[in-house]
Amino acid sequence: MEIEAVGIEKDEETQIIIGHAGFIKTAEDLYEAMAGCVPSAKFGIAFAEASGKKLVRKEGNDEQLISLATKNMMKVRAGHSFMIMFKGAFPINVVNAIKSVSEVSNIYCATANPVQVLVVRTEQGASIIGIMDGSETVGVETEQDIRERRELLRKFGYKK
Repeated sequence: MEIEAVGIEKDEETQIIIGHAGFIKTAEDLYEAMAGCVPSAKFGIAFAEASGKKLVRKEGNDEQLISLATKNMMKVRAGHSFMIMFKGAFPINVVNAIKSVSEVSNIYCATANPVQVLVVRTEQGASIIGIMDGSETVGVETEQDIRERRELLRKFGYKK
């Protein structure tokens, strides 16, 4: 058994959702969920099959993001995992729709942070065992940090 930390290539403006799902129609169903949430968002989807042809299935409405998601999924290569890379929306705008796709059994992360996927590889194949999302926490927020957090939420329109 081998454990590997697979770094995901993306810029800091690209949001990413990584999860576990399983059926040949997963890529198309994830496409419909994304398109139905924020039609103006640009996105690419890659889904790694675990049986049959064992291909990375790809969908989306932006060729660059489709290519980037596919490239990253080929580094992970964990069967029945999926990756959605998108711009023009936040994870909070789409994650509930993604979770409601009938094939989706788990969401590992929904973030714009730098991500490493922890993958275990055995003689049978590969599986995601965890996610490194961002960096290690270094302290507790101050009163100033609280004010800044609240201002940011209002700037984004999530609070009144």
